[in-house]
Amino acid sequence: MTLGAVADDLTGAIDLATNLAGRGFRTVVAIGVPADEPEPGTDAIVAALKTRSVAADDAVAESLNAVDALARLGCRRYYVKYCSTFDSTAEGNIGPVSEAICDRLGVDSAVVVPSFPAAGRTVYQGRLFVHDKLLHESHMKDHPLNPMRESDVVSLLRPQTRHPVGAVRYEQVHAGPDRIRAALDAETAGGARLVVVDAVTNEDLVAIAAATEKDAVVTGGSGLAAGFIGPRADDPDSVRSGGRAAPPRAVIVGSVSAASQGQVEHARAHLPFRELDVTAARDDLGRHVEALGQWAQKQWNDEPERPVLISSGQVRGHDPELSRVVEHANAALAVELARRGARQFVIGGGETSGAVINALGIRQLTIGRELAPGVAWASGTAPRGGPPGEVTYDVILKSGNFGAPDLFTAAWKELA
Repeated sequence: MTLGAVADDLTGAIDLATNLAGRGFRTVVAIGVPADEPEPGTDAIVAALKTRSVAADDAVAESLNAVDALARLGCRRYYVKYCSTFDSTAEGNIGPVSEAICDRLGVDSAVVVPSFPAAGRTVYQGRLFVHDKLLHESHMKDHPLNPMRESDVVSLLRPQTRHPVGAVRYEQVHAGPDRIRAALDAETAGGARLVVVDAVTNEDLVAIAAATEKDAVVTGGSGLAAGFIGPRADDPDSVRSGGRAAPPRAVIVGSVSAASQGQVEHARAHLPFRELDVTAARDDLGRHVEALGQWAQKQWNDEPERPVLISSGQVRGHDPELSRVVEHANAALAVELARRGARQFVIGGGETSGAVINALGIRQLTIGRELAPGVAWASGTAPRGGPPGEVTYDVILKSGNFGAPDLFTAAWKELA
């Protein structure tokens, strides 16, 4: 094992694992703190935590537990993965977690690289852009959990950290790896623990990766991994697992993002569709889930390979109480559909993805075919204690904002 990563949510872990696989790392995603040995020949393991929006002390404790577990598994280098839109508040959790991991591993400093140009996230002169908008002018300004009202990444980090925050600007990045390395060393000598590095192209990420290839800790979105060179870089397709499960198929969407809802609107014209009734789920969850399961079964009886589509995003809004109801309902729905034979799922939304995977009892995922930046098929096996028996699933777990408009209908072609 060469690389261990700590991600602050499940879809972010999948995002990073997808990029690592594309660069020649045979990659496994562990759900939570890694407890099991990965498959022989694994090059990287990504711990998918749920620490993005919890209290900073809890995020630090969970992240350090994950780092300790990765060290026991033999990891020699570490990647702290957070969202490319830098989801955090003045209290954290990006700064406290990154500093704590540096402390635990005896590291003087680490880069901060949120950029993911393939997904429209770039940092220029220290300011984070989402496509052509500054972060604080983008859709993230009104995020229900982490509203982003500042675009300067150094300014975002300063209240979260105990040490000075440094910066390497684009002129230095554009000059290449040696210049980047010299700038990083100068910032570290000046007392900076975390150093924000500009990047606006994939070539910039390659240069940053080269400049930091000997660093024990790096932090960033998943984009930085696009500059890594894995042990199987000459044949990246060899590290991806193919689809192993069989239909029936289901799409479950809990995300309220514009991208996910656009994907739902596209898919409704092609797939059998039902909305999750939040009132019915709150009043009698078991009855409502069973009714949806019976409806899905009828669709599969007629066309076994045709996915069913069930969405809750259109009825939820940003109400925290309803969000909890929907998360619980979607988890119960996935178990009901699995009981009826579903083995292939596309799940829309980070919270929904985590709830479904935990409900199904999947503890590890291996990365399969990439469909788009941050979106890939993955395979996992549920032990006894979930649906009866040893069950293999193929899943897509996608962040709400990722994927093409036709994702929910086109994704299945990769399993053919």
